[in-house]
Amino acid sequence: MEEFGDRIEPYRAELRVHCYRMLGSLTEAEDVLQETMIAAWRGRDGFEERSSLRTWLYRIATNQCLNARRAASRRVPETPRPPFTPPPPSRLAEVTWLEPFPDTLLEAVPDRAPGPEARYGMREAIELAFVVGLQQLPPRQTAVLILKDVLGYSTGEVASLLDTTATAVKGALQRARATLGEPRPVTPPSSDERALTRRFADAFEVRDIDALVSLLTDDAWLAMPPAPHEYHGIPAVLEFLEVSGAWRGERAMRLEPVRVNRQYAFASYLDGARAGLMVLTLRGGRIAGMTRFLYGLDPAFARASGSVAGAPVARASGFVEE
Repeated sequence: MEEFGDRIEPYRAELRVHCYRMLGSLTEAEDVLQETMIAAWRGRDGFEERSSLRTWLYRIATNQCLNARRAASRRVPETPRPPFTPPPPSRLAEVTWLEPFPDTLLEAVPDRAPGPEARYGMREAIELAFVVGLQQLPPRQTAVLILKDVLGYSTGEVASLLDTTATAVKGALQRARATLGEPRPVTPPSSDERALTRRFADAFEVRDIDALVSLLTDDAWLAMPPAPHEYHGIPAVLEFLEVSGAWRGERAMRLEPVRVNRQYAFASYLDGARAGLMVLTLRGGRIAGMTRFLYGLDPAFARASGSVAGAPVARASGFVEE
């Protein structure tokens, strides 16, 4: 029995990423991952090795995630009450359970090449925008797209994993692709991007609103899960920054670079206390989006990133110039 546990343990890290893509929440992914490992252990006598152990585990994990997404008791966080009155949002987000995924957990994933059917690379398949898009698909379409376009399983293999037909897989995949659109090209981090994020951090720390606005695209947006508020366009973002900055007053703000979802990000500290997390979306040499996770980091993120209460999150070497 210990031998079987040793056999499945090497797949834990990549199964966690799979569950996160399916669920959009690291907390929920950790729970479902644990359920997956328990289910695999209990079902070990039924593993007949007609498929690889990895594929068998992905079958279990995917079905556990589908059950979690369909469950009426799925945990959607309550809308928090901010310490200031925010301006009216441009719109309300649907995916309020979104959580960041620390790159330290990605580094633990074995460097396995995806199957020949894959259309997404590792970086773009973990970025927040892609994860949000997956949450807006019906659960089965989410599973089909991840198994086919991210992991690279063939149509027949996906049909087998989901106990359905190849025709059903093709139909679900076509609808999912139509909703998400084509994968966008992703380039490695550049010195220009690092300089841009450093200028952002410097301006944010001293509340230089004009400097911040100069770094944004014209259609820039700001979101702040688990609150549903979203602000789109420079006037709306500017109004929010001015209101939140007025609440902050003269208290000292510090931003520490972290590694999140393969994106540039900062943990924020207000008068030395951890205040939240800001993940930046870049486009064309400017900042196109800011996802601001409120009220400190989730405990699962804090554990994974190596942070402790009152201490900075581990720096992200290569993300922001020291």
